[in-house]
Order: sequence, then C-alpha cells, then structure tokens
Amino acid sequence: MNNKQVTIIDYGMGNILSLSRALAYCGASVVLTDSARKIEQADCLILPGVGAFGDGIKELEQRGIIPAIQSFIKKGKPFLGICLGMQMLFDFSVEFGRHDGLSLINGSVMPLPSSQADGTKNKIPHISWNQIYPFDKDQDLWHNTILENIKLGSYLYFLHSFHVQPLVQTDIIAITPFYDYNFPSVIARENIHGVQFHPEKSGPVGLSILKNFIALTENV
Repeated sequence: MNNKQVTIIDYGMGNILSLSRALAYCGASVVLTDSARKIEQADCLILPGVGAFGDGIKELEQRGIIPAIQSFIKKGKPFLGICLGMQMLFDFSVEFGRHDGLSLINGSVMPLPSSQADGTKNKIPHISWNQIYPFDKDQDLWHNTILENIKLGSYLYFLHSFHVQPLVQTDIIAITPFYDYNFPSVIARENIHGVQFHPEKSGPVGLSILKNFIALTENV
C-alpha cells in the first residue's frame, strides 16, 4: 500500500488535517485539492465533511467540482464519503430545509429520532463512541469491503444529528444502535463507499478501515 496516492476534496468543510495525517500513517501519499482536473484524475478519492448539508452542497457548487466528482465515480475508481461527505451522496436532505444532494446513492438524509418508543427523549447530536454491526447479521457481508477483517461490534467515533436512509437496503453494509433505533452507518454500492463515523478519529479500528480503502487501489 506504500505510496498509494489518495486525493482528498478540500472544500472548506472537513477534518482535512487529521484525515491527512491518518492516511499518511497508513502509507498513502495525500493530495488536497478543489481542482476539477485533479479530482477527475485521482486514483482514489475521499469527500470528507463536517457541518450542514446545504452548506456543503453550496461549497461544492461554488467550486464547480460536482461534475468532476460524478465523472470520477463513473470510472469505477474507489470513492469514500465521510460523515457529511457520505450524506451528500444521497438525493436530498431535510436539514434546515430541503436541499438536493448528488444523487449518487438513492435515498434521503433525515434527523435521528428525537425520542424513543416510550417517549423518553434522546440526546442529540449523537456524539459518542458507538458500535457497528452487519445489517443482515451476516459478517460475510463485510468481505471485500472497507470493513474487511473488522470485528463485529467494533467501536468508532460519531458526531452527527442526521443519518442516511438508502432506498435500496442492499446498499447498507453496517448499522449502529442509537437508543431503540438502528441507523445505517456504512454504505457501499459498487465503487462508492460511505461511513457516518470519523475513521481518522477512531483509533486503530478507524485506521484499519482507511487501510482497507487504500488497498482498493490495487485493483485500479
């Protein structure tokens, strides 16, 4: 995996420094860019994100890089969306009003439930170390994904108030418990991968997931 080049889209709304350091630790050569040309020519691409959905889409639009992201993904090369970066892959979000997304994965972005079935209030935002489990309780689902060799119930670091709801359930490869509710925390469709947690802040398990993503470039 040494010297594999990973391109991070720098659009002003991501944990660029900590993510860059984590990827470098994993043996990658990191490129930070908002250049459409560099995005299209990348070997593998990461869209990070922290903040509101509408603001994120606006920043991508103002830089004119949405067509480049779409073009990159059509090439079949590895793509990873992190937190807001994953959410923006979907059709729309209702965060602070309805905002259209990139429509690369069909589905929506909705608020985490504010209460449980018995009426007990939930603490939002979800700021916590929390666990991931296979969506269909079959660990084989993680074979040949960015969760390869990750143990069931592993803890990762979350910071969010909204979550994705894919229309196609087979796009979900991991879920995470939130009180009496389970939300999709890892998605995958062909070369597109997305995680709701922050792997760069998730210790050894997060680094293993980033290494798995970098390893996908072996087939590019």
